Amino acid sequence: MTFYFTGIRSFPKLWKSNSYLGLSSSHSYLSLFLKDCYGIRNQEKCFSVKTMSAQNTKAMNLLIAKARCVRKLDESSNKQVSADSSHMFAAGAAKKRSQMNPSSKDPVLPPVENIIQLPTKPLNSEEWDKLKEEFKEKANFENWIILQMVKCHSSLDVAKSVLAWVAAKNSGIVGYDLLVKYLYLCVFHKQTSEIIDVYEIMKARYKRLESGAYTLLMRGLIYTDRWREALLLLEDLKKVMIPSKKNYDDCIQGALFHQDVNVAWNLYQELLSHDIVPMLETLKAFFDFGKDMKDDQYSNKLHNILLYLRNNQLYPGESFAHSIKTWFESGQCLGCGKTVESIHLSSEEYEFLKEKIMRDVIDGGDQYKKTTPQELKRFQNFVKYHPPFDVVIDGLNVAKMFPKARESQVLLNVVSHLAKQNLQVLVLGRKHMLTQNSRWRRVEMEKMQKQASFFFADNISEDDPFLLYATLHSGNHCKFITKDLMRDHKACLPDAKTQRLFFKWQQGHQLVIVSKHPGAKITFQHILSYDTVVQTTGDSWHIPYDDDLVERYSYEVPTKWLCLHRKT
Repeated sequence: MTFYFTGIRSFPKLWKSNSYLGLSSSHSYLSLFLKDCYGIRNQEKCFSVKTMSAQNTKAMNLLIAKARCVRKLDESSNKQVSADSSHMFAAGAAKKRSQMNPSSKDPVLPPVENIIQLPTKPLNSEEWDKLKEEFKEKANFENWIILQMVKCHSSLDVAKSVLAWVAAKNSGIVGYDLLVKYLYLCVFHKQTSEIIDVYEIMKARYKRLESGAYTLLMRGLIYTDRWREALLLLEDLKKVMIPSKKNYDDCIQGALFHQDVNVAWNLYQELLSHDIVPMLETLKAFFDFGKDMKDDQYSNKLHNILLYLRNNQLYPGESFAHSIKTWFESGQCLGCGKTVESIHLSSEEYEFLKEKIMRDVIDGGDQYKKTTPQELKRFQNFVKYHPPFDVVIDGLNVAKMFPKARESQVLLNVVSHLAKQNLQVLVLGRKHMLTQNSRWRRVEMEKMQKQASFFFADNISEDDPFLLYATLHSGNHCKFITKDLMRDHKACLPDAKTQRLFFKWQQGHQLVIVSKHPGAKITFQHILSYDTVVQTTGDSWHIPYDDDLVERYSYEVPTKWLCLHRKT
């Protein structure tokens, strides 16, 4: 099976950067793809792969025109139950026995392979030709080299230069297997726009794919605005085979990420109906989603999962156990044990607030006094073609946290701290930050751009609308970092209900750095899991109150609670 690129005169020249990607750097992410190379190994094809008669040059150009240069849980203090580690059924006993009784057989050495140094930057056709000459099995070089890139998780721009080289010498034709391997790299690097482009091409040219391609496409789509199309791919897969537990896990995780718990639960029930043992990551996701929910029906679902673990003698890992513990303890009054209202918005509240912010602050606010519709549109396109962010940083605000310290060094410390946690980070900055001076060193800016996405606005632009837009667009999980209290933007909201929801959302999503001096370990203020309002559960009241001598500003909340419980 081959893949055709049509209407190309000079293929390599078409792989150029889109303007909105200009200052964003590539990323390297650890993810669930590390242990799983679906669609990469030679395997039995489950579907017939047929080329559709209609040509779709527009879809082809979606991929061709893309850029050449792309881009812990808290430790638990649970007490451990003492056990005899030498017991035959104790975890780790078999490993210890194997170490105490090593095999007397000589170790089997792996076969010697042809080894070459993988390129770290895109090569032109002449350079690829020269590299191929150094490889003995010339007939298999193209597939071999991109497979090595998959194993090493090479950057997309290098992989693209392979596809450009192959297409240039084969009249625009790129083999199906090369395309699927490239798709794997797109999924691994979470480059959603590239994933969608490959998806459009495959959808246009093939009626059926093999199972590995379906799996990669589902995994790549679940964190995009088109996540429901992953469910359609799952339905296509079910026509010829029972999907794997990983297929179900991807779709369940995507549904929970997008706040559609009914779809997630129905998929889980469907998985069980096939007598498939779910992945523990799938079950953990349900507990993570429900840790702050006040919903008896959902609580019953989680109790059923615990019974499933018991009945099937399944044991959660430490992280999963921590999620279960957090769910049991989250939002409970230490006085009476009653569950209090969560600080996190429901899916309906979140969508309501998001719409209001977009309309009254982003579109209808006064941000155009310090920016332009063109720049805001450029930023919206930038966000659209990036994966959802985990943290959005007001770069200048954070950089000026320590007035006597070099601003680029302060910002680098914060970005590096978050990058070590494998978080998807966006830094909002100004163009003057790219100019070398005593406050902003170019080498430190370059280090940051390798660890996070950057958007540099005009020097006179207002940061806050961009900050709010990127955070809300990324989803309810996304946090933001700034010292700004956002009082002006809260005042733009039309009514008390919306202002109340905004403040609630702000409390649950704004990270505040509490480090005392430059170079100190980066620490963040703890985000409360409960809402600070007068609450009742029917037979109890929880009332936040102030000490007599405390002078509290309007944007602050009390730290003491009165717990009133009706006697029976």
